[in-house]
Amino acid sequence: MKNLPQQSKSVWKEYIYIMFGATLVGLSYNIFLLPAKLAAGGISGVSTIIYEVYGLSPALTQGLINIPIFLIGWFAMGKDFSGKTLVGTFFVPFVIWLSADIPYTVTNPLLGALYGGIVLGIGLGIVYKGNGSTGGTAAIAQIVKKFTGLSSGYSQLIVDGFVVISSIIVFNLELTLFALMAIYVTSKTIDMVQLQTSSTKLILIITEREKEIQSLIKDGIDRGLTKVRSVGGYSNKDKTMILCVAEKQEAVYLKRMLQQEEPDSFVIFLNASEILGRGFSLDKYYGQKL
Repeated sequence: MKNLPQQSKSVWKEYIYIMFGATLVGLSYNIFLLPAKLAAGGISGVSTIIYEVYGLSPALTQGLINIPIFLIGWFAMGKDFSGKTLVGTFFVPFVIWLSADIPYTVTNPLLGALYGGIVLGIGLGIVYKGNGSTGGTAAIAQIVKKFTGLSSGYSQLIVDGFVVISSIIVFNLELTLFALMAIYVTSKTIDMVQLQTSSTKLILIITEREKEIQSLIKDGIDRGLTKVRSVGGYSNKDKTMILCVAEKQEAVYLKRMLQQEEPDSFVIFLNASEILGRGFSLDKYYGQKL
């Protein structure tokens, strides 16, 4: 019972992280991405395209699109879609609606891609630190993965690919390239905020719950792993050391799952400067198994 106040404080702290991060996400959209006409993937990219073609409110568009996506994600991903995901998913369009008439905007696509990507990445990284999510195309990617058998990375690539292709049709190649630049900057910034490490991670997990961890890695990020039998130096108990290599997005997701499902496991995230072998050569960004 003594731990309840501390747990409550921790939960409130996470919700503050999520709302603050979501605020930065919304502001990055209204200040940088929308004025510069950058459809930088995801639901925000879709709303930018719809706004350009039909003039519909991006806040309304994102809110309406996120409703069925959230419901689909709830059934497809179960407990991963919690109250925190609900807050993150709908707080972003609320901030976009609230700041729709903000007088400070950047229309230069280069500045929009650079600074918009940085602010967006900081916002998303803070949301992830609060163990939250902003919803969006991640749920759709999980559905694609479930019904096609493709890896998580490949599924996400297909979903965001449709947004990028639509961006070329509606805008032009130059703005699409700037949008890709914004996506790259965002991913690097998220990495700095969330893990402060390089794009590829070596994850070491020492645990007595080998099967549970293996299931999390297989079902959560669709990666291979190596198991090494070991003995605890203090407890002298038999343990298993699991080695797994993953991309940064997968590492962030696995970190969150381990914190929720296996908080007693000893986990180390290390930079992996160069990885050779199946799944981490020319096709490393397609999320294939090791």
